[in-house]
Amino acid sequence: MVSTTANKESPLSKETYDALMQSSTATITTQLMKRGLRNAFLEGLSLSSRRQEKMVGVAFTLRCIPAREDIDVLSVFQDYDHPQRKAVESVGPGSVLVIDARGQTRAASLGHILATRIKERGAAGIVTDGTVRDMSGFEELELPTFSAGASPTTNLAKHHVVDMQLPIGCAEVPVYPGDVMVGDRDGVICIPRHLADEVARDCLEQEVLEEFILERVESGKPLRGTYPPDESTLKDYEEWRKKHKR
Repeated sequence: MVSTTANKESPLSKETYDALMQSSTATITTQLMKRGLRNAFLEGLSLSSRRQEKMVGVAFTLRCIPAREDIDVLSVFQDYDHPQRKAVESVGPGSVLVIDARGQTRAASLGHILATRIKERGAAGIVTDGTVRDMSGFEELELPTFSAGASPTTNLAKHHVVDMQLPIGCAEVPVYPGDVMVGDRDGVICIPRHLADEVARDCLEQEVLEEFILERVESGKPLRGTYPPDESTLKDYEEWRKKHKR
């Protein structure tokens, strides 16, 4: 049985991180599908940052339940140990804050000031299946943030933060603390932590092969024998790799 909590605090190896930074989410989905995983794409989320597109980091999870009017009042924000604030101050370097907002978008799940604090703590990004407020600030923030859009309404109107660093569902994808989150212009993918090293390695191989295939297609080669590559094309690929030291 695979542990879903092992290594949740440990950083990625440099080799795995570098390989995933060079791999598209499209390539990652292919590698995950080869391993039988089809529900890894967090559908409906888009990137707000104009300054930084690529995101690779370890999931730090935060879960919300519906707000209740007699509990979720503005005065709770005077408490520095409010669960949302506590989570922000707990996100570490290289982590991605992943918020289970139940897909509710009427009230924001996070604002620009808290996101800025997360950036200053060295986090790698933010992912929420809810909305964010102060979108203009997120667009200029040098921290990749993926969300379901914008809302000016504070989270208390809709969300009550209950716990962190437990398994959650975000955009209908299971995310466990320590899983690896990768994002780019196509969206966000969740890689189970125990598969991260091998997926990263094979993604890098696939990226190099597809670079070669793309060159062939751009030079006028037909798909037959090229994509997918036949034995002759693979032989040419090995020669190309040696020549380009790839």
